[in-house]
Amino acid sequence: MTSEMPTPAPFPILQDRLRFAPWMDEKSRRLPGVMPMEPGHWLQHDEARMGQLAEKARLLAEAPDRVHALSDGARPAAQELLDHVLSELDKTDGFTLTDGRVALPDGTLVVIDHGNPLITLSQLIQEDLVIMEKPEGSDEHVLTGALLCFPASWTLAQKYMKPLVAIHVPVDNYDENVAKRVQRMFDAIRPERPLWRANALFYEDPSLFQPREENAPRVKPKLAIAPYVRSERQSMVRLPKTNAVIFSIHTTLILRENLTPEQAAALIDHPIEDVPA
Repeated sequence: MTSEMPTPAPFPILQDRLRFAPWMDEKSRRLPGVMPMEPGHWLQHDEARMGQLAEKARLLAEAPDRVHALSDGARPAAQELLDHVLSELDKTDGFTLTDGRVALPDGTLVVIDHGNPLITLSQLIQEDLVIMEKPEGSDEHVLTGALLCFPASWTLAQKYMKPLVAIHVPVDNYDENVAKRVQRMFDAIRPERPLWRANALFYEDPSLFQPREENAPRVKPKLAIAPYVRSERQSMVRLPKTNAVIFSIHTTLILRENLTPEQAAALIDHPIEDVPA
């Protein structure tokens, strides 16, 4: 595995606006801040789509082991996930599925490679995708596969094949009580009832690829001056056949100055440094 940090490519990866500010809603301000997802609101497509897809392609070409992992046991879940996303895209304006290919809204053709489901998905949607499965006899879901190009201060290598509690070891406020609540939530997710939450993170660096080792100190930028606001729309969707839970992450990154006046004012009233994953 390479230890070099890939150099960000000059693609337009920033969004123009923050569509949901979690600090403005009382439900999303409270941990874990999970809410039911309305039908048709799983996958998000916005103005940064092509730039973010291009950045995923660059990261996969330059450092594939840092952004992609899939255990043999998780392949059925990854295959089902690909089929599930294709079904969603088939109902989405601008996407056309024909003859084993997907035409994106800009005309790009993506060949559906069922042998590499997560790689194929990286060319289709902005979301990062994490496969969580609960082995027989286990009390916790385990991260068995992922396409994680845009980590926000964590690394895939340290979380791969680990259970929920171990995944969240360095997260502030993720105590035993929160851990039990999150595991109960994962157990209760139904295919017809997906869930979602959002966080808010503040960065001085606009790179989407922001890995950090568990034991590495993180210097949090001062909220008052951090120039970039980063928010992850995290969705939890259960696949009906394999029973895997898909944790998907749609990343929005904007300049702080592009917050609406209402969002900026509410941030003063409800200051936050991080809402952990």
